[in-house]
Formats: sequence, structure tokens, C-alpha cells
Amino acid sequence: MNELKLSKRLETVASYVPKDAIFADIGSDHAYLPCYSILQGKAKAAIAGEITDGPYLSAKNQVMKCNLTNVISVRQGDGLSVIEDGESVDCITIAGMGGALIKKILEEGKSKLTGVTRLILQPNIHAHYIREWLVDNGWELIEEEILEEDDKLYEVLVAEKGEAKRPYDHYSYEAGLLLGPILAKEKSETFQKKWTGEYHHWKSIIAKLEEAGHTYEKNEKYQEIIKQMKLVEEVLSI
Repeated sequence: MNELKLSKRLETVASYVPKDAIFADIGSDHAYLPCYSILQGKAKAAIAGEITDGPYLSAKNQVMKCNLTNVISVRQGDGLSVIEDGESVDCITIAGMGGALIKKILEEGKSKLTGVTRLILQPNIHAHYIREWLVDNGWELIEEEILEEDDKLYEVLVAEKGEAKRPYDHYSYEAGLLLGPILAKEKSETFQKKWTGEYHHWKSIIAKLEEAGHTYEKNEKYQEIIKQMKLVEEVLSI
């Protein structure tokens, strides 16, 4: 891994950074994404934000190594607090965290999103939390991708200000939130692999709960899983 060769996951995120953008990469780790995006001539400047000492220092070293200290500002802080009030940022990338944490970062940093035109978000799990937040805050999903790398499945969500519910017209709103409205429409092989796997995993949990004598009415976990299985059935022929 270096600044000119990203992982497939980060390369997918980078592919959605708009040309000549000034972007903030939150949880930047080694600042690979900002360095790559600038060296490839995509972005014109970037902020690399990190909360912990180790990754913050790694990011600083990486930016110095690439001679990009004039265009990449490495800052230590929590979430979007690394963006100064009124600072010009067109795009925000947040990759490699759980969906609940990404949602929390966006919610707590809402005041910093005023001039932002694009969000590129890559949750490792629980993407539905992000989709829910986007709808509630007027961000429209314009693209979604699902990819596999090193036996792990990742989703990339790209959103811009717009008609937040527009992509959710193909299946029920709940199915769109859980599986991704654009991904559900496209039904790629990777998408089918992910949700078929989840479905069979849930099926085995249900079997165990039933063996233990839990019934539909009494067990919340049981009800939740049954509901999710129905949403998957709505989209895939299982």
C-alpha cells in the first residue's frame, strides 16, 4: 500500500472525489486517500483529519514524504471538528468505520456541511444507519457500489443534496434502507452473495431460537430477524 496504489476499497472511494475538489478525509489514517487524489490530479487540496496520535503522525509523515504539505493540511480532532467554521470544503470522505459511527460524525458535524456538495461514505457494517440519516437530512443517494476485497464485502455510498427519497422508488422504503436502493436495483453478483449469506445466517439464528422455545410474539430479536429476512425476500428470489 502506498500513495499511488490504493486498496480496491479506497480506490473506489477516490473515484467519486469530484475533479478539483477541496475535500476533507475524516479518519484519514495514513492520509493515503488525500495523497493519492492529489497526485492523480483529481483533487486540488485536502484536509486529513485524525483523532488519535499514531494515525495523525503517520498522516503527517506521509504528506511530508509526498511533498504535499502545501496542499494537504493534516489536523487532529474529532470528526468534522477538523474543518474550520466557514472553511471552503466541497466534499467529505469517511471510510472504514461502522455505519453508526459515520452517522454520529455527520450528525454532530452538521454545521460544517453547509458548503459541502458531496459525501462519499464507506461503512464497514450497518450502512442502513447512514441511508436513514441521509434521507432525514435531505441528501440524495446518487450512487452506491458494493465490492469484495480480501474476503470482506464493502459498500460505498455517494450522496448530494437533493430529493432524498427519489432513489427509493423500486422496492419498499425499508428494503431500500437495509439493502441499498441502487444496489437492490442493480443486483450485482457481490450484492447477491452478501444478502444470500446474511439471509442464511439469520435462518440459522431463527432455528436456534425456535429450538430454545422462543416464539415470534415474545422475542424482539426473533421479530427483528424475521422482518429483515422478509425485506431480503422482497428483493432477492430466495
